[in-house]
Amino acid sequence: MLSTRSLFEWFRPASAISRAGPFELGMAAYERGQYLEAMKAWKLASEAGDTRAGYRIGMLYVRGEGVVRSVPDAVVWYEWGAQLGNVEAQFQLGLIYLHGDKPPLGPYRHETWRRSSAVRMGDKASAIHQLVFPNGTSVERDVGVAFQWIAAAAERGKAEAQTVLGNMYSEGVGCEKDLQTALGWYLVAAQQNCAAAEFALGDVYYQGKGVPADFEAAAVWYRKAAEQDHVRAQVALAFMNLKGTGLPEAPAEAARLFQGAAKHDDPIALYNIGLLRLKGHGVAKDIDRAETALRKAARKDYFPAIQALADFYSHGAGSEPDLREASVWYEKAADRGDVQAQFFMGRFYATGTGVGPNIRQAAKWFERAAGNGHATAAFNIAIFYLNGSGVERNVKAAIEWFERASEGGIRAAQLQLGRLYSAGNGVPRDHKRAGEWLSKAAVGGDPDAKLAYALFLLHQDESTERLEQVRSLLSEAAEAGHVPAAFQLGVLEMGKFGGTADVKAAVSWFSRAADADHVEAQYTLALLYLNPDNAMSDAKAAASWMTRAAQAGHKSAQFQLAVMYCTGAGVAQDIAQGANWYEVAAQQGHKVAQFNLAVMLGKGQGCETDPGKAVEWFEKAAKQDMAEAQVALGDALMSGSGVVQDQDAAVHWYQQAARQNHVGAARRLDAVGVALVDG
Repeated sequence: MLSTRSLFEWFRPASAISRAGPFELGMAAYERGQYLEAMKAWKLASEAGDTRAGYRIGMLYVRGEGVVRSVPDAVVWYEWGAQLGNVEAQFQLGLIYLHGDKPPLGPYRHETWRRSSAVRMGDKASAIHQLVFPNGTSVERDVGVAFQWIAAAAERGKAEAQTVLGNMYSEGVGCEKDLQTALGWYLVAAQQNCAAAEFALGDVYYQGKGVPADFEAAAVWYRKAAEQDHVRAQVALAFMNLKGTGLPEAPAEAARLFQGAAKHDDPIALYNIGLLRLKGHGVAKDIDRAETALRKAARKDYFPAIQALADFYSHGAGSEPDLREASVWYEKAADRGDVQAQFFMGRFYATGTGVGPNIRQAAKWFERAAGNGHATAAFNIAIFYLNGSGVERNVKAAIEWFERASEGGIRAAQLQLGRLYSAGNGVPRDHKRAGEWLSKAAVGGDPDAKLAYALFLLHQDESTERLEQVRSLLSEAAEAGHVPAAFQLGVLEMGKFGGTADVKAAVSWFSRAADADHVEAQYTLALLYLNPDNAMSDAKAAASWMTRAAQAGHKSAQFQLAVMYCTGAGVAQDIAQGANWYEVAAQQGHKVAQFNLAVMLGKGQGCETDPGKAVEWFEKAAKQDMAEAQVALGDALMSGSGVVQDQDAAVHWYQQAARQNHVGAARRLDAVGVALVDG
């Protein structure tokens, strides 16, 4: 689109154009977008000594307008203009040397071609490079030269140069650090209403750089710059209003300033106005606009915004959580080194939350977080190494990570170390180290650790002193609600580990564990109540607890309940119920239940007679080396009851039983004239 000036140039009388000098003709061509024409005119003007033309040609090279972008070529023209006193050229030349310029790399970039040709052509390339790039392809940073030219421009009154010179004195770049001189240059530039200088003065007073800190004075200068739409000043003043620093706390004013800076896509402003809109603090609550602002800031790679956006989607502020989107942003944060995000990504991949489950990725992120000091991640990767999950099994590495986790206060890691050394799992068994780790974990108050340490001590010796230490540990854990500890206390009170048995105390602890659905405690309690020699014998209580344990899947309880129904012990005799419970226990592999069920099926006791199924159950029990079942199976095969008659198979099973010294099996072998063969 043509500017007003361009239109004027187009419609100005030819006589007026003809009177214009080459510099003005160049400006007119530039505004029309005719950059080559502009360069031709400016070169003519430069030959006549017009330093403005040299500055403008330098700008063409910096911007790549009408020419291939080349900062080194721009430097040539800027230096020419600067040497002749052009203040703009001096300032731009100083900025280039202040920052240096490295040429970009990539496809079709001249620096990429220069490097590749040097590799391909060797020494011959130098001559070509000198011809194509006579001024080189980069400009090395030189703060001394930068200071020289920026100071020259500042002395000539250029406010932007005065501000940059103030920055150089403030930081000691290209000169000795001198905060007072810096302040002087900022004040000179500020007198020209330079927003950057006003902002710098705000920083001087806010931070107390060469002057006493003065928040009120800082606010005055920040406001002057902010009113000129200086983004960083708007953000700084917004924070002062938000926090009430040097100003009355004014969240609405803070929101206004953040919003103003956010219009320039400043990531800090976008992030903060996003947070304010999320909370409705100083501005109307607006989840959608908050999300938009946070996304804009995050896409600019502003780390706090990336973290906030991940949390936003994870928690679902104002809506359902979007874990898939959360995982995207957590992974970006994790890639940037955020330890908590790395841990979250490990957990996400381990559980398939927001991403497809991937145990290798989970291990990668847990290990990365652990390496950055995340104690829980160290524990998790230790478990992975111990089990070979997502990584090759490596007990040594597991121990190292458990130790790191322990240093971070993870008691479960100390417990794992104790168990590893106690069992000799992948490491030489070391009772001394096991005891040290288990003791440390127990002292930390973890009930699991107290139980583990107590059981460890029980296997060291059974002295009265040791038993009391064990009782104390188990009692502390049990009183903290640890059900397995209550069960073990019951076992201890039964005298299993020495000492005098106290059945009443044992029943009390077993009852506490059984009430908390500890299945083994329910079964043990049922056996105690079932024992007629026990002073606390109670057949009905035995039946109640046995039923609960059986219904919870305890196969021994299922078997015992079947016996109780068949014999009428504690329950009304019910052979059919007995058969049912035998079958349930048999399905779980209880070999005596399998044998008893087979007998009942063969005789039709409590169920339909089924010789075929009887044989199947005899065979299952026989394969578990139950001699009675092997003999019964042999009898069925010998007689052809429920199965095809097969004397050789029958002999095989008789021999199996006879090797277990089953007298009946030996007699059957004698009867068929077969000797027992060893092996």
